[in-house]
Amino acid sequence: MENTEIFDKLKELQDVLAEKYVLEEKIEESPRQLDSQEELLSRLRKEYIEKNSVYEEIKKSIVHLKEELNAAVTSRETGERNMDEISTHREYEALDKQITEAKEKEANVRAELLKEEKRREDLYESLKIDEETIASLDSELKSKRDALEGQVAEYKSQLDELKEKEESIVPDLNKEDPEIVYKFQRIIKRNSEGIVAVERGVCMGCHMILPAQFANEVRDGEKVLFCPYCSRILFYQESEDGDEDRYIPSDDTGSLVDDDDELMEDEDMLEEDEETSEESPFGDESDKSFVNGLDD
Repeated sequence: MENTEIFDKLKELQDVLAEKYVLEEKIEESPRQLDSQEELLSRLRKEYIEKNSVYEEIKKSIVHLKEELNAAVTSRETGERNMDEISTHREYEALDKQITEAKEKEANVRAELLKEEKRREDLYESLKIDEETIASLDSELKSKRDALEGQVAEYKSQLDELKEKEESIVPDLNKEDPEIVYKFQRIIKRNSEGIVAVERGVCMGCHMILPAQFANEVRDGEKVLFCPYCSRILFYQESEDGDEDRYIPSDDTGSLVDDDDELMEDEDMLEEDEETSEESPFGDESDKSFVNGLDD
């Protein structure tokens, strides 16, 4: 297979993989879309259970207070009836004390009972509102869950189609070099674009200037090359204005080591010139003679 065909298949595979990975991410993230509502529903149910527990305790308290109230009323009424049958002052004092205590008890219990009955009524209304809220949220969540399941099913159907397209492209590329497909898949997961053009010696993926010799190799198109900076697969493409890209000939390209050596030599020469100028403002001996001649 020629490199032109390989690049065409890689471009086709790029579109398939990019869409495939997007769908896989949507499928993976879809359950999390309802997490906040499910947490809210769970919290409301927990609060409802706790509130309902308090409501049941209040109901028990009311039953107990009613029993105490009935006992106090009975004690007061019994004392009042027996007042007509007393014969001594001691009996009178005993009954009067019984009636007084019963009245006080009755008043206190009745006040507490009214307070608890008010709490029960308020809590009952609150529980009704909570029940309606929970039922509404539960219904809404169920509808969204059903809709989401339908959406995920559609994503999976699209994903199956993409996998079929992928399986029709990959074998031909694996025949050339299985390593290319493996690297290409990892690049697409990271960047969504795995094969990019080189224009005027610049990678259009990361916009870094490529070494001249390397750019020439890409232009020749004799093998599949990866960008040394972003790892994308590169192919040559003429610039939009139609001008040919101007590359430095391979023979003229120097290594970074050569450039460093030349730079160091230039710096050494510059330092020597500076030292000479500091030792003598007139330069060498011939320059001094020339200046002396002018003075004469």
